[in-house]
Amino acid sequence: QVQLVESGGGLVQPGGSLRLSCATSGIIFSMNAMSWYRQGPGKQRELVASITSGGGTNYADSVKGRFTISRDNTKNTVYLQMNSLKPEDTAVYYCKSRRFREYWGRGTQVTVSS
Repeated sequence: QVQLVESGGGLVQPGGSLRLSCATSGIIFSMNAMSWYRQGPGKQRELVASITSGGGTNYADSVKGRFTISRDNTKNTVYLQMNSLKPEDTAVYYCKSRRFREYWGRGTQVTVSS
């Protein structure tokens, strides 16, 4: 059974930092591309960052220089380090795995507010 479980969300002030984790099971993690998406209030889900099985990364323009995606194949976990957070980063953050098919987690809420 495939499971992707996000954690690390919460309430943070503008300018603050959070580190999201997505722990996976039931997939060959090292062979999967992993991505973080987010869906803000009243908005469509959008790609935030992705990392290939080989470690290549890609970021949305809105988060470049502030967010860093990384993976630990020994822990079957992908991370999203988020710095200099802005109110517009408020969203539910989801992780996704992709190899022959896609799997999604249930998301973790990030709220950036003073």
